[in-house]
Amino acid sequence: MNRSILIVICDFLLISLLAFSTVDVNKINDNNSEHALKFQQATNQADAGKDLSVVMRQALEEERKNRDQLMGELARARNTLTEREQQVQTFQQQVQTQEHQAQQLQQQQTALQQQFAAAQTNIQTLSQQLHTSSTEALLSQEKLAAMQAEMQKKLEQSTALQQQIEQLARSNQFVVSQKEQLAGQLQVAEAEKRTATEKAVFMAQQVQAEREEKAKLAEGVKALATHSSELAQEVRENRPLAPNTIFSEFLTNRVQANFEAFRSGLIDTRKRRNTETIMVSDGTNIFALCHVQETPLSFWNPGTDWEGLTGSLNRGTASVPIHSLVFALRDPRVILLPLNQDEAHQLGGKIYRTSADPYKWQDAVLVGAREGYYGECKFEIDPTTSGYVRLDRNVIKGLFGKFNPSKGDLVFSKTGELLGVMANTSYCMVLQNFDGAARLQFGSDVRDQHTGGTLAQLYAMVSEMPYKLQ
Repeated sequence: MNRSILIVICDFLLISLLAFSTVDVNKINDNNSEHALKFQQATNQADAGKDLSVVMRQALEEERKNRDQLMGELARARNTLTEREQQVQTFQQQVQTQEHQAQQLQQQQTALQQQFAAAQTNIQTLSQQLHTSSTEALLSQEKLAAMQAEMQKKLEQSTALQQQIEQLARSNQFVVSQKEQLAGQLQVAEAEKRTATEKAVFMAQQVQAEREEKAKLAEGVKALATHSSELAQEVRENRPLAPNTIFSEFLTNRVQANFEAFRSGLIDTRKRRNTETIMVSDGTNIFALCHVQETPLSFWNPGTDWEGLTGSLNRGTASVPIHSLVFALRDPRVILLPLNQDEAHQLGGKIYRTSADPYKWQDAVLVGAREGYYGECKFEIDPTTSGYVRLDRNVIKGLFGKFNPSKGDLVFSKTGELLGVMANTSYCMVLQNFDGAARLQFGSDVRDQHTGGTLAQLYAMVSEMPYKLQ
């Protein structure tokens, strides 16, 4: 029981005893005094009742306030205890998350170091290519300076990449150190909850920054590898070759084509022709090619009906049969001999590519396949003859043999790609596709193909061409 209530009750009992004692005294006195005492008693009892009521109300009010205050303090204490328990659990989860993030950062650092090593290898390869390219006699000084500037740029990018990796390593070490510090602060988490929260937010921002930095480094390494490949490809595509080099490659990779045609009769019943040529591809199909005059066939009206057509392609000890012969659609005088991948592999040697940009170089190298001569020539575009370039005979630099350009000569670009075939002594047909106008199958009996009619039709096609191309 509250002390204030006990005091009030004691006071009430004491006043009651005093009141009862006053009544007994008044009974002994006279009647006059009795009226006065009774009046006084009534007055005292009324005042005492009022005072007791006031005191009891004040005591009850004070007790209620104290009780409400104690209940509030109890609720706050319970809330504080629950909040501290939740903070401790959250703090433990943050420490576990930091440990996992530190492991991820270590793995990211290892991957970046491997990417940096690969980038260093690419830079060394590019440096060796630049050194080799600088020794070429005909490489222009402007391109060499551009390549050196590009190399310097790649070296600067490599240095920046190394600095970023070092910064990532320092950041990773900082994360590990923060993890150890958080493990020690776990014992006093209740007293330092605000500091722990701030550090957790900072660590989340640091991890996000590290992820963004890693993405930037990955893009940098990828761009460096792409630029290195593009630079090497550009050097190969734009490096002009000497005519001696182009002719030497032709001698190494040439293929000998042998043809034989047969028909019944008294004279001229069998024709044999042979020439030297190369294999060429547009990226999908592979052909050996030559001029029609280097075969037993000829365009005329009426054409010759051959009964048998056979032939082979030879290189060294390797030999494959000719299965068919295709007359080019743009100019039937250009003959295409189809090959499959296995046959080309059996013959070996280089398979030349058609020029992706035939008009990039004005100068070209002309090689006489049968005569064994070659020389550097200048070709001009004739607007009236689409798909052909005209030989400028005023600018001819014969380098080997009796240089006299003729039908069937092969024309190479300065980068060693096949530009086309000389359709006549002045015009070269640019080889852009392998579309055919007609096809003849080879075999011992080709009478059902009526070769005479096909040759007559092709003769008419050539006759309809502009006179300067005939």
